[in-house]
Amino acid sequence: MKIFITGQPLHASKAEWRAYYPAMRILFLICLALSETAASDWPRWRGPTGDGRWNPHGVPLDLARHEPGRLWSAETGGGFSGVTVAAGRVCLMDRPKTPAGTERVLCFSADTGALLWGHAWEADYGSMEYASGPRASVTLREGRAYALGATGVACCLDAATGAVIWQVDTVASHGAKIPTWGFAASPVLDGPRVLLHVGAQPDGSVLALDRETGALVWRGGPDRAGYCTPEIITHQGARQLIMWGPEMVQSLNPDTGATLWTWPYKITYGVSIAQPWYHDGILVVSGYWHGTKALKLGGQAGAVSLLWENEKDMCGLMSAPLFKDGVLYLLDKNKGLQAIEHATGRLLWSDANTLTPKDRNPQMSLAWLKESESLAALLNANGELVYARLGPEGIDELARHQIIGKTWAHPAFAGNRVYARSDTELVAWRLWPD
Repeated sequence: MKIFITGQPLHASKAEWRAYYPAMRILFLICLALSETAASDWPRWRGPTGDGRWNPHGVPLDLARHEPGRLWSAETGGGFSGVTVAAGRVCLMDRPKTPAGTERVLCFSADTGALLWGHAWEADYGSMEYASGPRASVTLREGRAYALGATGVACCLDAATGAVIWQVDTVASHGAKIPTWGFAASPVLDGPRVLLHVGAQPDGSVLALDRETGALVWRGGPDRAGYCTPEIITHQGARQLIMWGPEMVQSLNPDTGATLWTWPYKITYGVSIAQPWYHDGILVVSGYWHGTKALKLGGQAGAVSLLWENEKDMCGLMSAPLFKDGVLYLLDKNKGLQAIEHATGRLLWSDANTLTPKDRNPQMSLAWLKESESLAALLNANGELVYARLGPEGIDELARHQIIGKTWAHPAFAGNRVYARSDTELVAWRLWPD
C-alpha cells in the first residue's frame, strides 16, 4: 500500500501502517467534528457552502414518520431576508412597524428564541415595491455579522452584542443605485474583503470593502444592480467572481475587481435574481422572462460561448437551483420544479406545480437534506416543509409539514432543526430527535 505525507508517496508494510493508525484515526475524528460543525450552522445565504447543501448527521431512515416539534416562535417585522445561524445565534433582517422608516438586524438565541440584540438604522423605502422589509440574508463569520439593507446601508456588527464595528451608506458614499425592488444580494466574504452587489456608478456593480474597517478596496463591473448574490467559482484552477445583473453576466477577478469577461443577457424589468450554477466548465443562468442560458467557459480568461439555451420551457425566478449527478433541479415559472440535464439542456421532467402552489411569482427554497440519497428539503411559498427524493427519473414526495405562514424567505437548516420566518414571526422546529 502507499501512504501520502506532504504529497510524497510512502511505501509501508502492515507493521508500519499500524504505527500510522492512531494519527490517522485522530485526523479522521477531527475531520468528522469539522463536518458536524458545518452541518450544525447555516451561516450565510444558502448554507455553509452557498449552494443549498445541508447534509446533517443522524438523519433517521424513517424520516417521513417523524412529526416536527415546534420549539419556539418569536415576533418579527416584515421582510424577505433569509435566516442564518451560527454559534447558537439566529439572525435575520426586518422592517418594524414602529418606529416607522427603519430596518433592523435582529439576533435570537437558537435554543430559546429570546431576543439577544437588535441594531436599527433609518431606511426610507419611498415608492419601492414589495416594501414589507429587507431582502438580503445576514452573513455570519468569526463572531461578526455582515448585513446589507434594501436602501444600501451596509454594516458589520459584533455577533455577540450587536455593537457596530463599521457602517457604510453605499448610496451616499459610493454612488450605489437602488433598483426597483431594493438591494437584495447578500454579503459575500472573500478573504479580507466583503463583496456587495449594489450597482455603484460608474463601474461598481460589485464593491469590495475591507472586512475590518468598511473602507473601499476595489470596485468593479459595468452593470447596474440586480438582485442576485455574487458567487465565486474556480474554473481550471483560477477563481472568478460571477455576477448576474440586469444587462449581462459578468466575471470579475475577485482580488482586484478587473473584468475577465461579460456575456449579454438583458432581462425585462431587471429581474436577475436566482443564482447561476457552475459545474465542470458550464455556467447556467435562468430568468423569468428570457429563460435559461448555459455558457461554456474556455481555457483562457475571457473565453466564453453559448452552449445551449431555452427561452420558453425553463424560466426560473427567485429560487436558486440544486444539482446532483449531472442534473439541475430548477423551479420554472409555469411548470413547477424541473429536472434538466446540465450538459445538454434536455428537460427530463416537471412536477406540474405539486410541490409549491402555481402562482404568478412562484417560490420554493431548495436544500439537500441527504445528498447521497438524493433526499431534499423544500420550503414552499405556503410555508410547507416538503421532504422529497429527487432523481433524473422523477420525484417521490415523502412527507409534508406546515411550519410557517406564507413566505418567500429562505430558511436555515442547522443540525436537526429548521428556522423559518414570515412577515410576522420567526419559528424553530426540531425535525427528528436529538
